[in-house]
Amino acid sequence: MSNVNETRLPGVGVRHEYINEAGQSVGVITHHDGRREVVVYDSADPDACASLLTLTRADSQTLAELLGASHVTETVAAVQHQIDGLAIEWIHVTPGTAVVGQSIRDGEYRTRTGASIVAVMRGDTSVPAPDPEFVFDEGDVVVAVGTAEGLAALRSFMAS
Repeated sequence: MSNVNETRLPGVGVRHEYINEAGQSVGVITHHDGRREVVVYDSADPDACASLLTLTRADSQTLAELLGASHVTETVAAVQHQIDGLAIEWIHVTPGTAVVGQSIRDGEYRTRTGASIVAVMRGDTSVPAPDPEFVFDEGDVVVAVGTAEGLAALRSFMAS
């Protein structure tokens, strides 16, 4: 098996890269929303993409099955890391939800769900430890910490 390098991409997900037996640099970017991109880098310019294949979560599972990978069942819909009962999750603020235009203070998210909003990604900008007056906009990605139950409540609350 090839040596695989992992790079965390804040606000995006994780990139795994390796050199295949033909000498090509291949990467897989796993986005927080489950979407994946398979990238083959240009051999003349390792920072340029020679080929890109975008896959939904279902497409990724189908391709993995076709390639002979073992089927791994994901137990949560969002990317989640569990550490002694603590979970971290990225929640997308979608257009038309009640949280758009609302401040953290207005939503009383921690009081209502027990989960804490520790950062917000807005485009290429991150807002670590946003203050209570921070106002959500559609397209924001909320980084929250709490129990699995608290995060499920926050996800549900922010989707309404």
